[in-house]
Parts: sequence; structure tokens; C-alpha cells
Amino acid sequence: MRLTVVSGKGGVGKSMLASSLAVLFSKDKKVVAIDCDVDAPNLVLWLGIDSSIKDNAVYSKKISTVEKPVIKNDKCINCEKCVDVCNFGALILDEEKKLKLIPYKCEGCGLCKIMCPQGAIEMEKVDNCTLSLYKTKKGFPVIQGQIEPGEAESGQAVTEIRKYADEVADSNTFFIQDAAAGTGCPVIASIVGSEYVVAVAEPSRSSFSDIKRVLDVVKKFNIPFGIVINKYDLNGDISDEIIDYAGSNFLGTIKYNTGIIKSIVNLELVMDKCLDVKEEIVIIYKKILERTSIITKETS
Repeated sequence: MRLTVVSGKGGVGKSMLASSLAVLFSKDKKVVAIDCDVDAPNLVLWLGIDSSIKDNAVYSKKISTVEKPVIKNDKCINCEKCVDVCNFGALILDEEKKLKLIPYKCEGCGLCKIMCPQGAIEMEKVDNCTLSLYKTKKGFPVIQGQIEPGEAESGQAVTEIRKYADEVADSNTFFIQDAAAGTGCPVIASIVGSEYVVAVAEPSRSSFSDIKRVLDVVKKFNIPFGIVINKYDLNGDISDEIIDYAGSNFLGTIKYNTGIIKSIVNLELVMDKCLDVKEEIVIIYKKILERTSIITKETS
């Protein structure tokens, strides 16, 4: 089973819920948690781990999900064909009329290599992401990727991290995936192959609008989903609108609670410290467990 937690926008409580669900499912299932937000991973923080301390990682390695041009200036004739076709402005001629790459602008598309008449450009893999595995306080692993600042191919990075998670898991593993916010490539790479999606919203116009957009993507893959409203008591009217929109896919609500912030600041698990929130999340968990159990029976 692969369950993915999504949200239309950031800051709605997606990672908080994903970490809490991982803790609950780990009580009677073999869980592997995956942070699929490779641009700004924070699931380990919600699981009580300080990722800034390198020794906290059980395993870590550099991975490559992109290729960048390598220029052979001895072959270059300064025709500037590669410069003209680069839509990202990543290739220029410097003051000495030598072809130069601006790495942070390059998307690794390879068009420059195709257009070069002299074969002066080769594409080589670049280590653009760090994959790390941590052991949580509850005993289950959490895997994350951290893409280098300015690097591309975050969607491919998510795919590679998921492949690694498959390698360390077995056929009985329950994957809990914390997707990035929005509807971009890393979100699509997270959703693909999921059996169930949990969408988290907050009672604001922007969140309501964005949750519809991300669920449009989920529906394209015909994946069953449920909707949770976090901080629902901050705006009852919009919460009611989201509940009406969710219909039979509604999973539950979580009240606004300052204890949640105190938990992450102190690297403490929400499920251990915020009892009011815990009760609400347990209700949501039981509904997800019921629905995912039905899916498991249908596919077996």
C-alpha cells in the first residue's frame, strides 16, 4: 500500500498529518515514510529528527537526476548556435570569446549538444541531490532527498528516492509519502502509483482553490482520495464549503492548536504531546484504515 499526503498550498499541515499517520500506521504495520518534497524536506523534523546533524542519518549518498553540458573549447568554433537555442540563457560567450555555462540556469535539456556542429558539447551526469535515510523514535525509517539549490529535475529526484525506498522495503511495507505542495512535477512523481491520497486543506480561499487543482491531478490517475481540513475552526463558513465539496470523500477535521508548533520546535511528536489533536487524527486514521483496507481487498 502506498498512501500519499498532498496539499494545494504550503503551510496547511500536510507534513504534520503525514508524520502523525506514519506513527499510527507503524503500530501494526511495517512503515516506511518518504519525504517527496526534495526542494524543502521537513518530514524528519515532524518525526523528531534534526537533519542538520549529519550523524543523525543512518545512510546518505549523492545521486544524479540530471545531466549538464561539458564544453570542449578546443573544438568550439564560436558559432553561437547553442547560445541561440538555449531558452534558459545558460550558455554565453565570455570576454575572451570562450563558451561558458551558467550552471544554475541550465535545465539539462541537451538541445545545445544536438545543435553543436563540432561536437564540442557533451552531456555528463551531475550529483544534484542528497538521499538520506533516518531512523525515527518509533523505529521505522524515513527517507528524504535534498536537491541542491538552483538544481533542476526535482520530479526525477522524487522518482529515484521512491526507487531506493522500494529497495529497502518488502512486499508488506506500508508507504506514507509526504508530497510537495502544489501540482508540479515532484507532486505528480509522488502521486503516480499511489493507492490512496489524503488531501489536506485549511479554511482559506487560496487553500480551497488550490486543493481543487491538486485533486484534479489526482483524479486524472483515478486514485481514490479523502479530504482533511486542518485549523477548521478558524473559518467555519469556508470549512463548510470544503466539507460540501468533499462529500463522501470527507475524512475529518483538526482544530487549530498552538501545541503543534511547540511540538516541532522541540522536535517532539505531535501524537505524543498534543492530546486534543491526537484524538482528532486518530478518527481520521481509522477512516483511512477502513478505506485502504477495502482497496487492499479489491486488489488482492
